Amino acid sequence: MRLAVLFLSVLFLAPAAGAQAPDLVLTRGRIVTPPELARDVPPSALAIRDGIILAVGSDTDITALQGPATVAIDLQGAAVLPGLVDSHAHLYGLGRSLAQIDLVGTGSAAEVVDIVREAASAFPTDAWIEGHGWDQNDWEVQEYPHRRLLDVIVSDRPVLLRRIDGHAAWANGEALRRAGITAATRDPDGGVIVRDGDGEPTGILVDNAVDLALEAIPETGPEEIRRRILLAIDHCLAHGLTGVHEAGITWNTADVYRGMDTRGELGLRVYAMYSDDPATLDRALAAGPQLAADGMLTIRAIKLYGDGALGSRGALLLDDYADQPGHRGLPVTAADHMRDVMQRAAHAGFQVCAHAIGDRANRLILDLYAEVLAEVKPVDHRWRVEHAQILDAGDIPRFADLGVVAAMQPVHCTSDMDWVPSRLGDDRLAGCYAWRSLLAAGARLCFGTDFPVEGVDPLAGIFAAVTRTHADGTPPGGWQPQETLDAATAVELYTAGSAWAGFQEHRLGRVQPGYLADLTVLDADPTVVAPTALLEIGVRLTIVAGKVAYRRP
Repeated sequence: MRLAVLFLSVLFLAPAAGAQAPDLVLTRGRIVTPPELARDVPPSALAIRDGIILAVGSDTDITALQGPATVAIDLQGAAVLPGLVDSHAHLYGLGRSLAQIDLVGTGSAAEVVDIVREAASAFPTDAWIEGHGWDQNDWEVQEYPHRRLLDVIVSDRPVLLRRIDGHAAWANGEALRRAGITAATRDPDGGVIVRDGDGEPTGILVDNAVDLALEAIPETGPEEIRRRILLAIDHCLAHGLTGVHEAGITWNTADVYRGMDTRGELGLRVYAMYSDDPATLDRALAAGPQLAADGMLTIRAIKLYGDGALGSRGALLLDDYADQPGHRGLPVTAADHMRDVMQRAAHAGFQVCAHAIGDRANRLILDLYAEVLAEVKPVDHRWRVEHAQILDAGDIPRFADLGVVAAMQPVHCTSDMDWVPSRLGDDRLAGCYAWRSLLAAGARLCFGTDFPVEGVDPLAGIFAAVTRTHADGTPPGGWQPQETLDAATAVELYTAGSAWAGFQEHRLGRVQPGYLADLTVLDADPTVVAPTALLEIGVRLTIVAGKVAYRRP
């Protein structure tokens, strides 16, 4: 095998050396190559031309290719990985959150109120005050707050604060008034308007009820959408991401992405899923999949929702919530509608990506996939379950049997593990965040973070997959440690796994000749350092399409 690889490399290098010199060379590094290309002496350098990896080899081999205009970067021992790609994220959502009040890590409702009080003056007087990131599960009193706490500080302007998972929101009285939500308002299908003992809305809206408030917010213009996306792109590049799978965008937001791609403004690759709303879906299916010539923008997937989130008790379960008997979550979208969208998507050549967190939601999606795929028989469909957090043991082998990708986020495990047992009870924990079991069953996986629900840092995701602990090492040995992975596998799922899930495995996810030059350069190789060191690794360079998109000062 190694002789064959060497021969192929010589064939590739020979015409290049006599023709055109590389644009960029990286030397004196540690090149993390796929296992099948492993060598006795690991490569230390690579050459790039026209956005493509030209050659990978020793410093001597690569420097010999340089020409007068070649830019050379001495890596000084840094590790070069295939570009890390977050396979489930909300890029525009991150940009929106960067433009809003940051409530991540708050320890109480009172702390949230204090932050809103201080930040409110920065918002235009005619604008909604929006924030994101609170989580009552992190508070000493783990209860939903009441709108009265917000009304005391802001009574004449609408305030809407999204929970960290986006599946619940805390509104003040003025926001409820503008949304037309009163005691007489019925809960929407797949949503809950939380009410107090008198039947009055408390200001907490869950799942589809959040949309009632969001629909009252004036539409954001394309220039503001663009500004937010650029904010998010810069943030991602600084964390070493070369691409994201954008999990659900409207037609209007897709139009902004298309314009940015035309103007060369996308600093990283975007693989986007259209949202399942009528105004978007009908136009998307009529237009068909869109693949930009430069590979920076791909829109070929449809996003569906099978249920809500576990933290807000919206995840759809086979049995009752252990901490709320009689409640089994929320079926956010009717099965008949999802079946219809799957059929239409398949005929239009789209990949289907369905959000499912609870075990009942995962079973429902797998059942629908089995039914529709047997009917339409698409070639190489790679349909996905987004999250796949809580699985019944009997459903784990079905992912491989159906050829379904599990798009998972390891940081959800370490964020949730302190309170998951209280939600589910001990009997259902074996199927929680079960990425190792899925791999053992032959399933395809890809990793991401679901940012801005979680932080952007992919190394935090790798750490979570390897340790299943908090950053301080608790609980010792990890939670449900039978599901831990080695770091090389976790990196593979952030690179080659994401590439495969986006039909890009022949040009992304590998550091080898002929692949696109999307590279993440780190202070150390995460596949060989101790797990405790993973969170200390810094990003030196992020290279996209052969160009340095981020360089650490």
